Amino acid sequence: MTEFVEIPSGTFLMGENPNDKFTNDTERPRHEVRVKAFLLAVTPVTVREFRKFSPGHEPSCAEDWPVASVTWEEAAAYAHFCVCRLPSEAEWEYAARAGAATPFPWGDTITPAQANFYYEENGNRIGLGHRTPVGAYPANGFGVCDVVGNVCEWTADVWHSGYDGAPADGSASSDGGRAGWRVLRGGAWDYLPRLLRVSWRDALPQTSRRDNVGFRLARDLSNTNQ
Repeated sequence: MTEFVEIPSGTFLMGENPNDKFTNDTERPRHEVRVKAFLLAVTPVTVREFRKFSPGHEPSCAEDWPVASVTWEEAAAYAHFCVCRLPSEAEWEYAARAGAATPFPWGDTITPAQANFYYEENGNRIGLGHRTPVGAYPANGFGVCDVVGNVCEWTADVWHSGYDGAPADGSASSDGGRAGWRVLRGGAWDYLPRLLRVSWRDALPQTSRRDNVGFRLARDLSNTNQ
């Protein structure tokens, strides 16, 4: 059964961090967003959980790994099946930061003891080279695990290459942008640290399947009794 944590309402600055040498135009302009309280899954959806919806999915993978090789459409369908939804990217970043104003949830740097990633910035391999069980790394300040590393996470938003005109209320971008492409967040097990920054964002066609892309569930507080 999916465990959720309540993410409190609040205001934060979304996007690039000052003095972050790896920031890029997709993370600009930095802007203020007000997020309503909501529920977010403590971990990404696991292989075990997803098999209840799609029996036999990833038959060679451990059940406690985060599920991957799931299209955005399948992730959205699974969320609906669970009476949930995908988080907006604003909700995702707000929850990932957990009040931090630094590139990573824990500060300016990240180590293999904090998240599952493969390479140092100089290209040396230091990671395990595969997914790890969810919850194996420390939670952030809001009690959310695997918020960076392990698998990238689909969000609800249509891809825009920057934040001009982005919603300021924490909702997902659904108009304009690149049709059929959806936003990814969080970085993955085979990435460099720079791609695990909480402001990092990317996108793929919503029909794509990748062995490093999964998702987690969100739920409105008004739906907690359903």
